[in-house]
Amino acid sequence: MNLFRETLLLFSLNLLDALLTIVWVRNGVASEGNQVLARLLESGDFAFLAVKLAVGTIAAIVLLKWSHVTVAKYGLAAALVVYVGLMGVHIVTGLTAFGVIPHAEIERITHWSVGLFAAFI
Repeated sequence: MNLFRETLLLFSLNLLDALLTIVWVRNGVASEGNQVLARLLESGDFAFLAVKLAVGTIAAIVLLKWSHVTVAKYGLAAALVVYVGLMGVHIVTGLTAFGVIPHAEIERITHWSVGLFAAFI
């Protein structure tokens, strides 16, 4: 089974994540969570975007080449779940930046979600 559509979706989410991260960081709304990528972002948007897209491209090539392997299918599914969750974080960040969600509410949600996550591990 070819995983082209799913791989393209993952790559697209990676690109969207990179672009939104640049917007949020440059406007002082958020910071980059990955310290290596944060250093790249400090050196410039192009370096950050180039590395982020290079990693996404390599992942896409690997996933497409070995799409017949079961672990590639599960890995792709897991990566999509993570990126969809990350898009949720970007949405909440945007809503907070535009004042739709107050910062106090974000702290309450964060505290609740950390407690929920801790219950599962």
